[in-house]
Amino acid sequence: MDLDFASAVAVKSRAEFRNYYMQQNLKSIKKLCAIYFTLNLLFRIFLSAFPSSITRIHNFPEFNISVWVHLALTPLFYWIISSFHKNITATRKATGVMSACTVLFALYIIFSGMVSSFIVTYVPSDNLIGFMIALTVIAIICVFEHGQTMFITLVTGIIFTLVLTALSHSATEILYNELICCILLLGFFLISRYNYTYKANHYLQLVDINKKNREIEQASNFKTEVLGMVAHDLRNPIAAIESVAMLMELDEPDEDTMENLSMVKQSCEKARSIINDLLETARNENTDELALSRTEMSSFLKRLADGWNNSASIPNRVVCNSITGSIYADINTEKFQRVIDNLISNAAKFSKETDTINISLQATGKLLLIEVKDQGVGIPKDILPIIFERFSKAGRSGLRGEKSTGLGLSIVKQIVEKHGGKISVESIVGEGSTFAIKLPVST
Repeated sequence: MDLDFASAVAVKSRAEFRNYYMQQNLKSIKKLCAIYFTLNLLFRIFLSAFPSSITRIHNFPEFNISVWVHLALTPLFYWIISSFHKNITATRKATGVMSACTVLFALYIIFSGMVSSFIVTYVPSDNLIGFMIALTVIAIICVFEHGQTMFITLVTGIIFTLVLTALSHSATEILYNELICCILLLGFFLISRYNYTYKANHYLQLVDINKKNREIEQASNFKTEVLGMVAHDLRNPIAAIESVAMLMELDEPDEDTMENLSMVKQSCEKARSIINDLLETARNENTDELALSRTEMSSFLKRLADGWNNSASIPNRVVCNSITGSIYADINTEKFQRVIDNLISNAAKFSKETDTINISLQATGKLLLIEVKDQGVGIPKDILPIIFERFSKAGRSGLRGEKSTGLGLSIVKQIVEKHGGKISVESIVGEGSTFAIKLPVST
C-alpha cells in the first residue's frame, strides 16, 4: 500500500470520506472514554481500599491528583463526543468542531500517558510505557488528516520538551529523553498516516462496491421490467393466432390442414405457458414481501391433491398422506399453490401413468416438512446441482413428450425462499425423486 507522508491521501470524494471516518472516530472515542474512565475508577477504588500502604509510594500525591482529573474530564469528553456522534449519525455530516474535539481528546490521552511517565520517576526514559501506549492507541483508533497529525506531533513534542527541561537539569539526560521522544513521535506519525491511507483505500473500495451493486441492481430491475413487458405484449399476438386457428377449424378443413392447425394450437399453448412462467418470474423478483396468512397446511395440501385427482390434467393419482393434528404456517396461498402444483406436474411428467405421486407433511421442531415424492425415472446426478437454476440444462422432455421451459423449478425455489423456507431434492435414477420443502411453523 502506498503511503503519502507529505500530504493527505488523495480521495475521490474527500467530504464523504471525512463524514465516514469522523463517525468511526467518534464511535471509537466513546468506547475509549468508557474504558479509560473504568480504569481510573478502579484505581480510585484500589487507592481507597489500601490507603495506609499505597499512600507511601513514590510520587503518590501527583498520581492521586491525575486520577481525580481523569475521573472528572473523561465523562465530560464522553458526553460531548456522544452528542456529536448522535448528530453525525442523523445528519451524516462532519463539522470542524467535531474535528477539533477529536484532536483535543487525542492530546488529552497522549498528555495523560506523558504525565504518567513523568510521575513515576520524573525521568521518562526510565518508564515510557504510558506515553508509548497513549501514542499507539490514538494513532490506531483515530483517523487524522495530514495537518492534524502534524499538529498533534508538534504540540506533543513541545510540551514534552518544556516539561522535561523544567524537571531535569542534566543536559545529557534531556538530550537522551528528547531522542526517545522523537522516535516515539515518528512512530506515531507513521502509524497515523498508515491508518489514514488504509481507511481511505478501504472507503474507496466500499464506494466502488456499492456503486457496482447499484449498477447490478439497476440492470437486474431493467431486465425484469423488459422481461415482464415483452412477455405481456406477446400474449395478444399469440391469442390472435390461436383464435384464427380455431376459426379455421370451424370450416371443416381436410386432414392435413387439421393436423397443421393442431400443431399451431399446441405451439400457442406452449408459448402461453412460457409467457406465464416469465411473468411469474418477473412478478416474484419485483415483490419484496408476500401477503401471508396463517394457514392449516394439512387441509391445504389435501385440497390441492383432491383438485388434481378430480381433473384430467394428469393420469397419475395424487395421494396426501393422513396427518394427525393441525400444522400451521404463514403462507401466500396463491403463490404456494403454484409451488405444489409445479412439483406435482413435474412429478407426473416423469412418471408412468400407473405411478402414484405422494405428498407428506410433518413437523420437525420449529419447521414443517413437505415432501412431494414420485416413482418416476429420477434425476441424473450431473444435473441435480443445477435443477433449480433458471433456464438451466436440467430441463428435460417428459415421458409423454412434455416440453420444459426451464423456469418451473426456479419459480418454485424463488417462492419458497420468499416464504423464508428452503427446498432440496433427492433422487435415484430409475426409482424416483423427492422434493422437500422446509418452512417455519406459525406460532
